[in-house]
Amino acid sequence: MDFVFLHGGAAAGKLTVARELGASLGFAVFHNHLIVDALTSVFTFGTAPFVRLREQFWLATFEEAAGNGISTVFTFAPESTVQAGFSERVRSSVEAHGGRIHFVELKVSPQEQERRITLPSRTEFAKLASVETLRRLRAEQSVIELPPSDLTIDTDRTSPAEAADLIIGTFGLSPVSPVPRYPRSAQGD
Repeated sequence: MDFVFLHGGAAAGKLTVARELGASLGFAVFHNHLIVDALTSVFTFGTAPFVRLREQFWLATFEEAAGNGISTVFTFAPESTVQAGFSERVRSSVEAHGGRIHFVELKVSPQEQERRITLPSRTEFAKLASVETLRRLRAEQSVIELPPSDLTIDTDRTSPAEAADLIIGTFGLSPVSPVPRYPRSAQGD
């Protein structure tokens, strides 16, 4: 089982690259907003229950994926409400179940980040879409713990398809059969 941990700032291209990897390899794509959006329907972002449950859901999903041999791409935006040591807890949960973890940092220039932050595609999830808020968050970044990086990709200069190919080649990743979202019997077949 391979676990690709894509991380970077807002609008760095994490979900776009993750989807390219998923399409190329058949890996499951686990976008961090799947849990964030579910929890913010009940708890305010950053509150104690939100922070605790977010990490519990993330880690439980990673452990189950690794234990069941389901190669996965996870997207992650480092920010101040993530508890210190998260990356190492992810590594431990994946490796304890026989998985291999690959940390990939996606970088974007401030100018390109500001251009991308207001793109309509960012409305698919409740993503950051304000240049003003982005600038405030940049000023706070000195207190944010960053995950390790086995590979760093500049998404200003690298297309999503090229980034996916670079990740595949760097880590020697091989295609797998995708896991269906629903059993065949539930699809009316």
